[in-house]
Amino acid sequence: MKIEYYPFVSDEILEEAITIIKNNRERWDPPFFIDTKSYIDIENIKTISNQFINEKIKNIIVLGTGGSIQTLLALSCLAKKKIYPITSSRAVELKECLDKTRPEDSVVIPISRGGETLDVNSTIGIFLKKGYKFLGLSSMGTMNTLLKEINCPILDVPDLSGRYAGSISNVGIVPAYLAGIDIESFLRGLHEGYESLMKLERNPTLELSTFLYKLYFKGYKMVFSMPYNKNLVGSVELMVQGISESTGKDGRGLIGAYQAAPLCQHSVLEYLLGGTKGAVIPILWTLEKEISDIILKSSVDYINNQTAHTIINYQADATFQALIEQGVPAVKMTVESLDERNIGHLVAFILSTVYYLCLLLDVNWVNNPKVVIGKRICNEALKNQTPSEELRSVRSKIANEKFTGFWN
Repeated sequence: MKIEYYPFVSDEILEEAITIIKNNRERWDPPFFIDTKSYIDIENIKTISNQFINEKIKNIIVLGTGGSIQTLLALSCLAKKKIYPITSSRAVELKECLDKTRPEDSVVIPISRGGETLDVNSTIGIFLKKGYKFLGLSSMGTMNTLLKEINCPILDVPDLSGRYAGSISNVGIVPAYLAGIDIESFLRGLHEGYESLMKLERNPTLELSTFLYKLYFKGYKMVFSMPYNKNLVGSVELMVQGISESTGKDGRGLIGAYQAAPLCQHSVLEYLLGGTKGAVIPILWTLEKEISDIILKSSVDYINNQTAHTIINYQADATFQALIEQGVPAVKMTVESLDERNIGHLVAFILSTVYYLCLLLDVNWVNNPKVVIGKRICNEALKNQTPSEELRSVRSKIANEKFTGFWN
């Protein structure tokens, strides 16, 4: 993996950042996610899961959301079976999954440690009623009780922050194994990544976290990712969640966002090049080697007989140069190729970067205390079957109190 960014972080700036990290790290929990062995039992996973590994099983239906599913999405481009990530009860995704799968050729994997995740619990019943097979990832709560009642196998989910735990626990590893992904190669790559990147010396993780930290204090608040390969989107989404949910607390932090490239060149690039400066940090994500590349035929001489992937990477380089020419601090990440080991390295890079950025900002990297606010409001409204007009009236009253004099 290669990183290119401008303006370059000097040794002096990097040493200042390392000092801040050393001073702040004792205040927060140690990084459990660099332990790639203690939270997982590969042989147990294989023993429990092997009953679902046969030529009849073609679909892996995963009911989960947020950190419970993001590592799997990063790996999903390597799956030998079709993965259906059901992240909520949105009807379109549910209907497509039910239309294209059958109980006899699928296994459903609901994921929730606490067992009270609405997005998961609201979708279990429809698959259960149709006779789908289940393999549960759960430790307690309503979902755990339901899975025990139907006598399906259940594997434990550790009490760890999901966005960091997915790569080192049953949460991400079990569905990846069932999908035919080489989980042991992935875990080796993850371990190698942390061995290299979690040292307090110049490396891509420390450089990027320091780069983002210094720009934050210059007023930049958004990290906008531009993945130039569809198979990088899952990893980019992990970066988006990590930056937003980990740094965004105590009145501090950055927000992550993304749009697929080169589409974003035709929708947001004008803003990045000519709009408000000092607000957004673009990160371009590219792939050096594309396995499924094809040769293009065109009447345009400089396109004819080029590979499709080559054209995409030229666009990425040109966009990166355009950003630099307009004085926009930007980053270009290049992943050599996508296999399990390299994705392990990439996940290690993303999580290490987020961890160091949190230490630089001096915020708790592991928690997300405000997320429960919306969940509580939703659950209460559902239990009470509160009409939408009543909910609107409540919002209006709250807004009148919170925004008094806002426009003055």
